[in-house]
Amino acid sequence: MSSFKTIANPDLSVGADNKQRWNQPEHRRHGFHNAHALFRRGAMFRARSVLVLEDAHDEAIAARPEVEELTGHKAFSALVVARENRVLLERSADDFSTHHPHSIQSVTKMHIHLIAGAIVERSALDLAKPVSHYLPHIGSGYADAPVQDLLDMNVANDFSEDYSDPLSDCYTEEIALGWRLPEENAPEPSLKEFAYGITGTNLKNTSGNADYKSANTDVLTLLCSRVSEVPLHTLIGDIVDAAGYEGAFYISTSPEHLPAFSGGGCLSARDLARFGLLFARLGLGVNGKQVGSAEFIENALRREAPCLQPPRDWICYSNHLMTNGRFVGHAGYGGQFLMVDMQSGTVAAYLSVLENDAGYDDDYMARVVQNLTSLLSTF
Repeated sequence: MSSFKTIANPDLSVGADNKQRWNQPEHRRHGFHNAHALFRRGAMFRARSVLVLEDAHDEAIAARPEVEELTGHKAFSALVVARENRVLLERSADDFSTHHPHSIQSVTKMHIHLIAGAIVERSALDLAKPVSHYLPHIGSGYADAPVQDLLDMNVANDFSEDYSDPLSDCYTEEIALGWRLPEENAPEPSLKEFAYGITGTNLKNTSGNADYKSANTDVLTLLCSRVSEVPLHTLIGDIVDAAGYEGAFYISTSPEHLPAFSGGGCLSARDLARFGLLFARLGLGVNGKQVGSAEFIENALRREAPCLQPPRDWICYSNHLMTNGRFVGHAGYGGQFLMVDMQSGTVAAYLSVLENDAGYDDDYMARVVQNLTSLLSTF
């Protein structure tokens, strides 16, 4: 027996309200600004070539009231507005920088759109088939659900994602994502074990709105890993090269080393803008190579899909993107949003950290999206 004294990792140990230290309100801002160094496991990617962004700051944009409201909020971390290869606006909080990595949480889900779209385009994935066609032993929570319903957040099962409920299933999910430790030295479940254990009966969503579940992304990660001819880590590297990041893309990983596409990504505000610009180019990389599917992106804008719960019910969830028919993007827990205006090609990357108990506020996020939509509509 070893005589060394040890303690459970204090950053990852569960404390008040069933939250690990880095996600407790008094530590959350530090946690989101340093998540890339706090997760239990992770992968890091650098681009072969960097997209050079030229300074083209527009004082008229900086003077807009939407910018004042977004950057004046106490949760604010950073904001970058860009088009093509030009930065039109760049702001950061006094304790942060637009070059420093930040947790982007569920904005990471946009990677699944690119990966699934490319697989669909190769006819290696039929979105009408049930999940069990590709993952035969998955549990009742997803077995009979069409793959398309997972992409549209349109599955009803027993998984709960209520950030105000400390016992919500999304916090158990975090163990498999490498964001926290289980209690009392219990084993850490793999992403497969977690996802396969989700139960359900009638999986048809009858609510009239999207039923947002990050576990859908976990199942899609397992599914894409199964059907893709190329390993997921290689596909991430392709996306990083296509976007041309100047810094690193970090993503937490599960015990079986699968990327946590449901929310484990970390990027600087400038590189998050570069990621958005990749969508504005319909997946055409700065290296001349295509990632994702241009048709799959365009289809997300025009197809019928379930809309989010009020007060964001004017935004639909389509092919693992949020859209109003003009922009595509995604929100992130804690206060992030990436918006890509597909008409003008202008991108807004907004990072912030809410320090309330839940770490989320529907009204705040609705206001963020409204401000970004109003700002980008001027272009």
